[in-house]
Amino acid sequence: MAKRASTKHKIDRRLGLNLWGRPKSPFNDRGYGPGQHGQGRRKPTDYGVQLMAKQKLKGYYGNIGEKQFRRYHAEAVRRKGGTDENLIGILESRLDAVIYRMKFVSTVFAARQLVNHGHVNVNGRRVNIPSYLVREGDKVEIKKSSRELLVILNGIQSSERDVPAYLDVDHSKMTGTLISIPKLEEVPYPVQMEPNLVVEFYSR
Repeated sequence: MAKRASTKHKIDRRLGLNLWGRPKSPFNDRGYGPGQHGQGRRKPTDYGVQLMAKQKLKGYYGNIGEKQFRRYHAEAVRRKGGTDENLIGILESRLDAVIYRMKFVSTVFAARQLVNHGHVNVNGRRVNIPSYLVREGDKVEIKKSSRELLVILNGIQSSERDVPAYLDVDHSKMTGTLISIPKLEEVPYPVQMEPNLVVEFYSR
């Protein structure tokens, strides 16, 4: 697995935005990039705009590695329909993203760790691969032995986010189902995502 040394706060400052819309983001206090040149950014080129769109989308889902992200793009191209919408559907189908959307944890990084450590079942079977793609109708649940973990209890009690309509979640039973693969407009991004620019980036 690729090393991800960047924390969510560093990603926020590098991209120059509050990517997850969290109240503790350093961007809320310093709305510019890090370093002595952080406040004097030049107007980006078309390539720069496309690159930023890609970095935002990669970062939002836990700083996905470039090799894996390219595979997602290739799969989005292969599927029927618009490549940009397909890409969003694939990213939102990742198990760690589903766990995050279901509010079982407060961050996508915590969701990845929860899955990695074997605390999540899909259709009754343990899955410890964060990039596992959940299908429509799949039942996702927190293992019974893991339901008292503080990270999970805090995630459920958090009022920062709501569960989107394409998921059916019962927090009392710590289970949920992916009702449908979402479209871009259905995904509750705190910042504007532009998957069309990501498609243009890889089509250069």
